[in-house]
Amino acid sequence: MNISRNLNEVFKNIENAAIRSGRKRDDIMLIAVSKTHPVEAVFEAQKCGVNVFGENKVQELLEKYDKVPDAKWHLIGHLQRNKVKYIIDKVEMIHSLDSIELAAEINKRAEKIKKVMPVLIQINIGKEESKSGIFEEDIYSFMEGLSVFSNILVSGIMTIPPATDNKDKTREYFKRMKEIFDKIKVNNYSNFDIKYLSMGMSSDYEIAIEEGANIIRVGTGIFGSRNYSKEV
Repeated sequence: MNISRNLNEVFKNIENAAIRSGRKRDDIMLIAVSKTHPVEAVFEAQKCGVNVFGENKVQELLEKYDKVPDAKWHLIGHLQRNKVKYIIDKVEMIHSLDSIELAAEINKRAEKIKKVMPVLIQINIGKEESKSGIFEEDIYSFMEGLSVFSNILVSGIMTIPPATDNKDKTREYFKRMKEIFDKIKVNNYSNFDIKYLSMGMSSDYEIAIEEGANIIRVGTGIFGSRNYSKEV
């Protein structure tokens, strides 16, 4: 595992993809997905200039939070309502908002600590039964339902497209997400500030950037293969 070398490659790829999309590298937020990797790997990534990390599971985020106190953490995986209270004061953003019930719990917990929590709406762009997220045709009714929560800030949308070796198909999903993103930016809700389009992981982040992503989530491309024996 050579995190420094891997990150140099990722930085170069981000910059080139950003240029191809008419932007700069600094326009793209890189989230280093540290799930199943030890805190030593997080420290090494920090030394190389990365300080935003994503975790899928609440328990693992909590285990790392106190050990890496100066890092910024994002919860990028499915979030159960009964676990919101454990991370509400620890994360910069929740990427996986997929129900009004979850929004209500986030809002309640954020209100208790006088915080406005940035969230991303997760869209199930491929309508896969195995994945969380709302369908794109439900986005407007979902937005209306979210408009009543004053302690959440709806900051954009996120997706994980269906796994495929067909890069053209992946690009189609990303194009569709960008279309949705552009449409919902125009709204009159006071708790909405749509500016983030989060899509793209280690295998497809360059395509995602080319199609408009400004948040990408890269794990294997930085840290190497996951250590499943440590997964919690």
